[in-house]
Amino acid sequence: MAVAEAQLYAKVSNKQRGRGTSALLEPLLARGFPAHIAQKALVATGQKTIEDAAKWLHSHCNDPSLDDPIPQEYALYLCPTGRLHSRLQEFWRESKRQCGKNRAHELFPHVTLCDFFPCEDQKVELLYDVLKRVGDSFSQSFPASISLTLHASPSYLGFFIDDSQANILKDFAVAFSSEASALADCHVKPSLKQFHLTLAHRFYPHHQKTLEQLAKCINPGEPCQWVAALYSRDMRFVHYQRLRALFQYKPQNIDELLINAGDLIYVDPRQQSDVSEGWVIGTSHRTGCRGFLPENYTERAHEADTWEYVFETASRSFTKTEKEPNVKLNGEAHNLSVSRSVTSVLSLQNAALRRGVLVMRHGERVDQVFGKSWLQQCLTADGKYSRADLNFPSSLPRRRDSMKQFENDPPLSCCGIFQSRLIGEALLDQEVTVSHVYSSPALRCVQTAQHVLQGLKLNPKVRIRVEPGLFEWTKWEANRTIPNFMTVAELVEASYDIDTSYRCVCIWLIKAVGFFSEISCPFMCHESLQTLQRWGVILIVGHGSSLAPLTRALTGLPNTDSADFAQRVQKIPSLGMCFCEEQKEENKWQMVNPPVKTLTHGANAAFNWRNTIMEE
Repeated sequence: MAVAEAQLYAKVSNKQRGRGTSALLEPLLARGFPAHIAQKALVATGQKTIEDAAKWLHSHCNDPSLDDPIPQEYALYLCPTGRLHSRLQEFWRESKRQCGKNRAHELFPHVTLCDFFPCEDQKVELLYDVLKRVGDSFSQSFPASISLTLHASPSYLGFFIDDSQANILKDFAVAFSSEASALADCHVKPSLKQFHLTLAHRFYPHHQKTLEQLAKCINPGEPCQWVAALYSRDMRFVHYQRLRALFQYKPQNIDELLINAGDLIYVDPRQQSDVSEGWVIGTSHRTGCRGFLPENYTERAHEADTWEYVFETASRSFTKTEKEPNVKLNGEAHNLSVSRSVTSVLSLQNAALRRGVLVMRHGERVDQVFGKSWLQQCLTADGKYSRADLNFPSSLPRRRDSMKQFENDPPLSCCGIFQSRLIGEALLDQEVTVSHVYSSPALRCVQTAQHVLQGLKLNPKVRIRVEPGLFEWTKWEANRTIPNFMTVAELVEASYDIDTSYRCVCIWLIKAVGFFSEISCPFMCHESLQTLQRWGVILIVGHGSSLAPLTRALTGLPNTDSADFAQRVQKIPSLGMCFCEEQKEENKWQMVNPPVKTLTHGANAAFNWRNTIMEE
């Protein structure tokens, strides 16, 4: 235990226990749970129900810190709901897509009334009472609406609250702090700075203009219900990273951690130096247990994802319209007077999940760099493959037909492999959730999909669905020759993560017409998209000719003529991409900026030191 933590432990242990007990506590005591553990369970579940507390105790039966009297920390926030909250969430989503993640994305729209403070478990009940009492006393004083003024600087963007209204909120925060400090025996510090609602923080200065333009699309006068809410967090893990488990992992060794999909894990970056590559050591938020787990089973979570929304209070004066009897939090109605509930802060953070389709051209292939005769450069006298340049792949996958088939089905170069993995890592940084991957049967596309998934740390959990309909058939129409692709069995043997259960969507079209044209391609793409997963981002790895037909068909744009189509394809570089997002409210798809920036690089000619350095 850390020194500061041990000092706090001693401080809390020496304090006199409160004598009052909650009505929910008695049934837990009757079941044989010790008082301090039962109170900890009630606090962790927001004193909602006995069943929730009992479930928490069951999941934490092996928690080594269960007997520790270290309290939770609490903060008082003023949170917008209703239409204004929806507009703020749209800004959060779009700013992240266009400018990348900034510090504001870790939290959710709020105005800080009181900073985080610790409160002993048995006295949390008093915080609820204080919040209700102070809220009732200020119910006639709160402004009918709150005026918000946009403020921008090179590192901050947000709404400031009008001084006259802010003064009322400050009086409310001071009153709560004073009563809570006295009754709950804890030091509560009200926020006396200029009240503000942060939109973006610690972003790159060159993003300021874009962020301001997005912020100006928010109408601060939208109907809004403002709710004063207490949020709690585990003070032991304040400076830890948070991961969310994507899949279940069952321990293979005694020092490993059992995780279920959706579990949140606390990870101390300072403790990872001696951990084996690909693994992290963390503590489960659900069970309190600690152990090793595979890093590629997780994704980064937000700071506030482990916070608990434990109590709210609001009055009619908070709302802009008298006719709204309930406040909406993520679509769920809550009574305006007083309610106690446990809700993941994620429910405030995430707007309705939308489908997205990311269409990508494959990475750099070897014949782009070394020409059509690349294979001859690498074959020895006895017909074996030998790497002639470091940008050639170190080896070629084994295939049962002739190696000459690689001439019409070339692999990625080493730079192409690196590019693909780099794109995957960038998507991971932007927290893009890829649910399914579809690939052209061309080897270069399968390899691109494989390495993008590696960068996303989704191997082998998300497998590649090989779809023949995505191949660039137009260039083969002239000679009516179909290239021989590697079979699914050969790809699996070569360690590519292929979904062997997938059945091709468009194979019937290939058999029917033999070849595709740019006219039939949009129809094929539209038919394919109807079968795709109903949530998350679908990644489609194809060719330069894939981007326009797929995206134009999906957004309802007309087909382009052959001349325009050919010219457009020539302008699409390796790993060029387009992104379509479903607009549920308007029942349509729309082209938006891809979640990551483009990849630009220059040519690097072959170098012969003898001819360059030694020449006279």
